[in-house]
This record gives sequence, C-alpha cells and structure tokens, in this order.
Amino acid sequence: MNIIPIKTPLVVKKLFPDYIWDKATIDKVLYLTFDDGPTPEITNWTLQELKKHNAKATFFCIGNNIEKHPKIFQQILEEGHAIGNHTHNHIKGWETKTKDYIENVLEAQKAISNQIQNSKFNDSEINNPQSSIVKLFRPPYGRITPKQGKKLMEQGYSIIMWDVLSFDWDKTISNDDCFNNVISKTKKGSIIVFHDSVKANERLQYALPKVLDYFTKKGYEFKSLQD
Repeated sequence: MNIIPIKTPLVVKKLFPDYIWDKATIDKVLYLTFDDGPTPEITNWTLQELKKHNAKATFFCIGNNIEKHPKIFQQILEEGHAIGNHTHNHIKGWETKTKDYIENVLEAQKAISNQIQNSKFNDSEINNPQSSIVKLFRPPYGRITPKQGKKLMEQGYSIIMWDVLSFDWDKTISNDDCFNNVISKTKKGSIIVFHDSVKANERLQYALPKVLDYFTKKGYEFKSLQD
C-alpha cells in the first residue's frame, strides 16, 4: 500500500511554507509539471499533446539527460515551456551529504544554462518568457533535507513541490486510476506531477490527453510556473 497521498495535505504545506506547493488564484489556471526528462520519443510526444491544447508546462529536467538529448531540450525551450532543475543524476537528498547534493544541483544547472545560452532564446530577447534563467528546483522523490533546501534558496532557487501526484510512475495502478488521481484532486492553482520517463510512459500516454481535454472543456488554462 502506498503511503504517499495523491494530494498533499495542508499540514505538510504548513510545515514547509518556504516551498511552493500550489499557487493561490481565483482564475481557472493549472500547472502541469513533468519530471525526469528529456527522454527520446516520450518528451516529444508530451510536447505534441501540450501543443494540441495550447498548454504550457514546466519540465524538471535531469542534467545528465539534458546532456544526452540536447535537441529535445531545445524543443522544450522553443515551444515556450519553462525549465526546472531536477539534479544531475536524480539523487535522493535524504541519502546524500549536503555538499554533494548542492554540487549535483549546480552541475545540472550548468547543463541548463549552457543549453539556454546556446538557444535562440537568450537573455537579449527580453520579450520571451524563457529568455532568462529562472532557478526552479524540484527534489527527486520530494526528498530534501532542511539544510539542503535552505542552501538552495540562499542561492536563489525556488523549491517547487506539488499539490497533486498522478502516480504515473507506479506500475501497480491502472491507467484509469492515474487519470482519476488528477481529476479528483485538482483545484484552481494546483501544481500537478507527471513524468516524461520510460517507467511512466504507459500511464502518461493514457492520462495526459484525457486530463488536458477534461480541464480544457471546463475552461481551464494550463500555464508554466514561469508565467
């Protein structure tokens, strides 16, 4: 039995008020996020689905994957989505010394910065929302120590957690469960987690189009966390 809740309890959000769990809004706005990419074919497919609904999202990328798949990373940028840091090697904060953890995050940030500087969306193009490097960070597995979080925030990072988990990575749940996890718990301003990864692909490809269609018909807009 999975002890991780689909929707983050209010008490957890209050325990860690410096982290971003959702965005307070009266507007019909949702924030889709995708962890663990870029991944060949899967990230490309995800981008196609988002484009069909004129949806923007935030991709929390692994630095090592950025270096292996720079063209896919460039496509994320070119299509107007936001980028977040997900460490260089998808490491667990609870099991990593703070110094090593910060160094791994910085290594991923270097990969992100290099690719943005090499893209056509550079800092001189101030009208493009992706032109400047905004430091968004999501800890893999949500596992980060208070000391690690404090040091990253001191370096200008916003630590992005979540309001709703799709559980698309969990092979024990059905495709319908993945879809229902999202539509049953999402509210205005929710930050929703999917994964553009091999492990999550089956449930992602089933649930994401349905989620986009469901909330679009209800008048919601999907924005990136940089908007």
